[in-house]
Amino acid sequence: MLLNIDFRVSFIPSAKVGIFFDIAKFICFFLQKSSFTCIYQKKAVILQSRFIKAHMSKLLIIDDERGIRNTLREILADEGHDVDVAENGKQGLEMARSKAYDLIYCDIKMPEMDGMELLEKIAESRKSKVESEESIDCPVVMISGHGDVETAVQALKMGAYDFLLKPLDLNRILITTKNALESKSLKQETKQLRKKVAAKGPQMIGESAAITHVREIIDKVAPTEARVLITGPNGTGKEVVAHLIHQQSARANGPMVEVNCAAIPSELIESELFGHMKGSFTGAVKDRAGKFEQADGGTLFLDEIGDMSLAAQTKVLRALQESEITRVGSDKPIKVNVRVLAATNKDLQKEIAAGNFREDLFHRLNVIPIHVPSLDERKEDIPLLVSHFAGQICSEQGIAVKAFAPDAIKALQAKEWTGNIRQLRNVVERLIILAGAKITAADVEQYA
Repeated sequence: MLLNIDFRVSFIPSAKVGIFFDIAKFICFFLQKSSFTCIYQKKAVILQSRFIKAHMSKLLIIDDERGIRNTLREILADEGHDVDVAENGKQGLEMARSKAYDLIYCDIKMPEMDGMELLEKIAESRKSKVESEESIDCPVVMISGHGDVETAVQALKMGAYDFLLKPLDLNRILITTKNALESKSLKQETKQLRKKVAAKGPQMIGESAAITHVREIIDKVAPTEARVLITGPNGTGKEVVAHLIHQQSARANGPMVEVNCAAIPSELIESELFGHMKGSFTGAVKDRAGKFEQADGGTLFLDEIGDMSLAAQTKVLRALQESEITRVGSDKPIKVNVRVLAATNKDLQKEIAAGNFREDLFHRLNVIPIHVPSLDERKEDIPLLVSHFAGQICSEQGIAVKAFAPDAIKALQAKEWTGNIRQLRNVVERLIILAGAKITAADVEQYA
């Protein structure tokens, strides 16, 4: 009778690795010791090899005491880990920079470079937002025979995962190793999920000089706390700029609250922005937090701010000056920590001259101006935009991606786009639905 053994080891959760490792060793031992033919013994060896390679973690032990580092290496190697050793901090730092480790055990008292100095350099490498060959992104467990509470607290504040005292306890080492590796695995999964979410979020498509300039300003201003005023015609993607600034800022983990000032009636805008108390007006049946409070610790995006009433502008100005707001029907101020981004399709200088917009509020908002160009100013980006929208729309429709012939792209570039990016997306969707498998200039002429 033939046996077909095929474990998909790469998909076993990290938390179950120890259990599956023991099972795999038992199966391999049984197959190798039984009377099965040589071919099954070879399969057993291959199975064991595949399992070990799939789940072997890379560990680094840095300690100047040979006995301790060799003992640690033997213990952790027996658990199925790939273990390297270094005899001092300087050597350990070089190894950590040249190879990606999943966990580092580091002694504190060592010649040339002690453990605290090494931990500080590892912490510095983590501060950079740009990953490089020298960045060290793994848990670090500090070990010491002369440790005290103060040293342990300092190490943890500097980013150490844990602090162990010598003589080392076997069970504590195994538990700490397991927990640290699981923590690293969870962080990696979180990073991947965030990348996937970001990839599905707002994107600025294009390589023209105009859009490259906008992207460069975003990269410079996003990490700061500066207020930004985004201007440009309707449909150019001002809200995309606001989202990119938020995503690249230190407030990215906080809320991003959007308010379309043009869509809210003037008599309700104050309640919407600052909240209200129960009974403050007809229909106020309970206390309600406004958008400023909801955005606390994050970003508030005031879209179409040029349409805001003068009364609301006065309160927004006070909120920006004092970093506090007052709910409608209350006299109690509430502190808020909010970064404000604003956008408008109007010329606010003309609105100021006409008496429709406060000049002092304009200067509060216009710390960093970003003008988003119209599509007619960046027609060289149309091929990339069409390709992006075609892939997006076909995916939504559940159909194969349709190709645009070169003459179709030229025909689209020859058109005037008063509705900008929004109009182009609508036209691409219409062409995909109504035209054939390959979209031509004739289709553009007929449907665009």
